[in-house]
Amino acid sequence: MNTFLAFVIKEFRHVLRDRRSLIVVIGMPIIMLLLYGFALSNEVKNSRIAILDTSRDDVTRTLTERLDASRYFTVVQHIDRPEEADALFRQGKVRAVVVFQPMFQQTLLHTNAASVQILADASDTNTGNTVAFYISNVLRAYQNELLDQQKLPYHINVETQMAYNPQLKSAFNFVPGVMVLILILLCSMLTAVAIVKEKEMGTMELILVSPVRPWMMIVAKALPFLVVGLLNVAVILIMAYTILGLPLRGSLLLLIAECGLFVLLALSLGLFISTRTNSQQVALFISLVGLMLPSLVFSGFMFPLENMPKPLQVVSNIVPTKYFFSILKSVMIKGLGFSYVWKETLIMATMTLVLMLLAIRSFKIRLQ
Repeated sequence: MNTFLAFVIKEFRHVLRDRRSLIVVIGMPIIMLLLYGFALSNEVKNSRIAILDTSRDDVTRTLTERLDASRYFTVVQHIDRPEEADALFRQGKVRAVVVFQPMFQQTLLHTNAASVQILADASDTNTGNTVAFYISNVLRAYQNELLDQQKLPYHINVETQMAYNPQLKSAFNFVPGVMVLILILLCSMLTAVAIVKEKEMGTMELILVSPVRPWMMIVAKALPFLVVGLLNVAVILIMAYTILGLPLRGSLLLLIAECGLFVLLALSLGLFISTRTNSQQVALFISLVGLMLPSLVFSGFMFPLENMPKPLQVVSNIVPTKYFFSILKSVMIKGLGFSYVWKETLIMATMTLVLMLLAIRSFKIRLQ
């Protein structure tokens, strides 16, 4: 019995001595609980929409006010021409545009029917479809009120049009999201064990006595995996185009360059993890568990970012997958050029440079 108690005490001391693992063991459930409790939601809220209303009568103003008053929508702009809707979609300013037919109220009173067109950004299939459905419900609720007040059966026709993905194929949202997860996890895991493996195998002594400088070793470790990452990019793009039928509407050269930048960012992140850890298990755990959940939650792949509380939206700005997922949708699905994604590109380039510098500075030239 005494032996068993001594062994139990020894295990407690071992756990308390390893402060990093203790922080992970205690902190991870807390973080996951907060994320699942506040961030994960299939409900679409606070979606930005625009209104195209040439009649500007009492009925259209009432409908616009009801849309804006709803917790699901925020009317951010009024436009005058249908051509402006495409520009708003390209810039990512709105998720939908509500178009009222000319002379809406007069047509409704004289013919008992009027038309409303909903233009939705379907590059994100689930969100676009949900937003259109919510707008239709608001319009139908107003129609039901008219039916209760009038003897004649007023009717509002609602027409929905999905931009970029008229057939609502889930691959348009699924493939870019999976591509983001594959690259961030695979590339970071490859380099996360690169340096710490040298420590465990006992070959780090030979490297330290050689004339190789820290930045040379870091870059040399990254280059082979950069090639591997680019090969994975090529395979994924070929499969997405040939098997899944995903269009490549933008510049292929721009797409490959953006993918290369993201691969380099993921490799830099993995190298930084490798320089800050002392075992392959810890490095793999951090790169897998520590990156998977933020990549799923904060990239916008599975859950709209505007659904989250403001603090979590701020946190999403430091997650690189958010910017890469936006770039993939803009280039692959919307066919946009560099002028539309330069901000995201600049942010990813800055993150890559910072992580690479941190990895170099964290590299220890002496074994402890």
